[in-house]
Amino acid sequence: MRLRTALCSAVSALSALALLSACGSGSTTASSSDTPLIGVDYPRSDTDFWNSYIKYTPQYAKELGLELKTTNSQNDVAKLTANAQTFISQGVKGLAMAPQDTAAIAPTLAQMEAKKIPVVTVDTRPDTGKVFMVVRADNRAYGEKACQYLGTKLGGKGKVVMLEGGLDSINGRDRTEAFNECMKKNYPDIKVFGEATNWDGAVAAQKLQTDLTAHPDIKGIYMQSSFALSGTLQVLKQKGLLADPQDKKHVFVVSNDGIPEELKSIGAGKIDATVSQPADLYAKYALYYLKAAIDGKTFKPGKTDHDSTIIQVRDGLLEDQLSAPLVTADGGTYGGVPSVKSDDTSLWGNNLG
Repeated sequence: MRLRTALCSAVSALSALALLSACGSGSTTASSSDTPLIGVDYPRSDTDFWNSYIKYTPQYAKELGLELKTTNSQNDVAKLTANAQTFISQGVKGLAMAPQDTAAIAPTLAQMEAKKIPVVTVDTRPDTGKVFMVVRADNRAYGEKACQYLGTKLGGKGKVVMLEGGLDSINGRDRTEAFNECMKKNYPDIKVFGEATNWDGAVAAQKLQTDLTAHPDIKGIYMQSSFALSGTLQVLKQKGLLADPQDKKHVFVVSNDGIPEELKSIGAGKIDATVSQPADLYAKYALYYLKAAIDGKTFKPGKTDHDSTIIQVRDGLLEDQLSAPLVTADGGTYGGVPSVKSDDTSLWGNNLG
């Protein structure tokens, strides 16, 4: 077993899923080794994005030959900590989680490390502590792509509202900082109103309404997640601003996630762009890396065979930054950023069935 693991690790660390199967084939160990038990904690189930992730997870677990136990921490780090204890008692060989509070998860990660249970974090990266792999897209690129799109559409002048996510999350911080830095550098004549929302759609809608009342000449909105989509459209409609993109009253809206409703809204001219965060690939590669960890594999920074790049965030922490394209109605290039059309069949949001 040690020889086979060593041989597998010696082959390119960025091998395809098929290699994992090849490395594990022919095992004569007990059935529990043939079908490792792994745990997946879902962070929430109140958004289309995370419900899509929840749908994809069992599918990929089956494909990889993994036995699956799941919990839902409902955006509560205390529940996530308790769920991790449950997984330990159930004897899981690996754990995937998406901690929304990326600082408070450190003690739990330390406990998992002490028990030699590999952890993969999905969508978020812990502020401290070690995990086997972080699976997420480049969230700074989300903010930069939104900035370049809005900056181009507004001709470098005007006012925009940024509906920020939770700043206790690395995702909220990355998107916020990158958007602000890009605007300051490339579009200094655009005024940005940053609004903290803690990923709460009702809070986002209320703050957007206040901003539009105080500044009726706002021409752009950056929603850091689709959590704000419904409320934003409702506020624009109430203000008489839900107009065709060719209408002078139109307010340009960029979102993040790539859920089906966003893609439909782009096609209908209600919003203008999104960044497609790959819910399907988050599920696929979270489980891929857990199986790799159980099989004794190791990875290094560099390009992968699945259109992504592994980077070293800090000592002992690697992150596989999956592709997350800008999506628009016309598939054009904005501020040097290429996009794909909203009806492109390669987008997971167009393939949920």
